[in-house]
Amino acid sequence: MRVLIALTYYRPHISGLTIYVERLSRALAARGHYITVLTSQYSQSLPRREYLDGVEIVRVPVIMRISKGVIMPTIGLEATRLVLANDVINLHLPQFDASGIALRGRFFGRPVVLTYHSDLTLPPSFFHWVAGNAVNVSNHVAIRLADAVVTNTEGYAQHSPVLSRFLSKIHVIPTPVEMPEPTQESSEAFRSKFRLDSRGPIIGIVARLASEKGFEYLFEAMPYVIERFPGAYILHVGPREPVGEAAYARRLAPLIERHRDRYRYLGVVSWEELAAFYAICDVFVLPSVNSTESFGMVQVEAAICGTPSVASDLPGVREATRLTGMGLTATPRDSRALAKAICEVLSHPEAYTRQRGQIVKQFSPASIAARYELLFEHLLKTS
Repeated sequence: MRVLIALTYYRPHISGLTIYVERLSRALAARGHYITVLTSQYSQSLPRREYLDGVEIVRVPVIMRISKGVIMPTIGLEATRLVLANDVINLHLPQFDASGIALRGRFFGRPVVLTYHSDLTLPPSFFHWVAGNAVNVSNHVAIRLADAVVTNTEGYAQHSPVLSRFLSKIHVIPTPVEMPEPTQESSEAFRSKFRLDSRGPIIGIVARLASEKGFEYLFEAMPYVIERFPGAYILHVGPREPVGEAAYARRLAPLIERHRDRYRYLGVVSWEELAAFYAICDVFVLPSVNSTESFGMVQVEAAICGTPSVASDLPGVREATRLTGMGLTATPRDSRALAKAICEVLSHPEAYTRQRGQIVKQFSPASIAARYELLFEHLLKTS
């Protein structure tokens, strides 16, 4: 089967969406399918065409950015060529170009499967209002044209103002998650590399420095946590300056400065180092604030490495701790509630720890790719 997968950003850009697509693409390729990823050449240093891990990557030149989106004048020509050359189209939303690609799929008789990662929420401004509405209109058109829509959880679909209108098209397929198994040696090497002291406990967060991640609520929760655990501090892994988030970074800077003795930024790390990072943390935190976060695969990554999480009680996001049994949820945008949940997990870690094997099996990319494969085959037979 030849599958065209389209999304705005792909690796080496780092986000939950790009990691999801990379894992899915590699797993489908490993099952014998020919996979092409159509994406943006968001940096001129990236090659227009590349072949990695059994996946062909086609990047379209960008002439300008609009907030987190990009304008690619030649994407229509590239999309037409690739839709004709493939059997199935898999679009990953939000994506401004999704409607045009979905229309080509419908016109040329190719089944279109949308993977809906999250609703689009941008900072308040007239410019973002215009950009957001343009993308939302494209998303709605693409969903109407699609043969099927994949989402992480049924709960998120029911609460999404977009997906709740198309429940008859919904297929629930979990997020693909994989992590190397951390060892005592890898954890010790990680501590040594980053010169981490033995104080604690460690509160971990893996996220872009983006407004939807709710960093400010974690910082505001720290005084309450420190009352119970005086040595507690935050370790942060991830890119510091994601596209379109400069204003948020400036707004957060005073909080970071105020908590500089309780906060350490480690940057982007390798997958092996990330597993060691999760393993040395006493609790992992995902204080997301809105429906831009639809699941939070980092919670599952942490669980695979033996670390429970505290996440926002949001549709979709709250499902990870329910499915893994490792952690608690807290009211979004409530620093005291977040602190209370963090302290509970730190006080009783054994109550929020489960066996690794079942979690690995449940979310393995191979298992997720097999479910996509069944959906693709069904649509090809019935189209």
